[in-house]
Amino acid sequence: MPESILLLSQSACVAMIAAWLTLGLRDNLLHPSLNAALVAEVMEMSRMRAAYPAEYAQLAHRAISDTLRHKAAFRLIVGVQCVAAAALWAGTAWLLLALAGAANAEAARAAAMIGALLFTAIWAGFLVAGNHFAYWFCHEDAQHTHSQMLLWGLGTMILLAIG
Repeated sequence: MPESILLLSQSACVAMIAAWLTLGLRDNLLHPSLNAALVAEVMEMSRMRAAYPAEYAQLAHRAISDTLRHKAAFRLIVGVQCVAAAALWAGTAWLLLALAGAANAEAARAAAMIGALLFTAIWAGFLVAGNHFAYWFCHEDAQHTHSQMLLWGLGTMILLAIG
C-alpha cells in the first residue's frame, strides 16, 4: 500500500475519534449535569438498588454516595477527555503534515498513537470502574457504548501500528 494512502487513512481515522470525543467533551463542559448525574448514579448503584434489591444487598458495600467523590470522578473524566482530545487533534495534524512531506511519518504515528491510547483508556476505564459498580445490571446501554468505543480505539491503534 502506498505510504500516502496509509497516512491519509490514519489521519482520517484519528480525526474521526478526535471529532467524536470533542463533541462529547463539549457536552460535558457546556452541560455537565447530564453525564455527571449518570456518573453519580453508577457510583451510587441506585438503579441496581431499585431494580435488583437482593443482588444490590450483596454488593452494597461498593456503592459510593459521597457527592464530592462523584464530582471528583466526573472532573477526572473530563480532564482525561481534554488531554485525549488535544492529543488526538495534535496527532491528526502531525499525520497530515507527514502526508504533506513536512514531518516524519513514524513520529506522527507515535504522536497519534498516544492520543488513540488515551481515547481507548477512557473507555477501558469506564468498563473497569463500571464492572466494580456492577453497571451491567442497569446501565447496559452505557456498557455497550463503552465497549464499542474501546474497540474503535483499539482498531485505530492497530491501523497506526501497521504503518
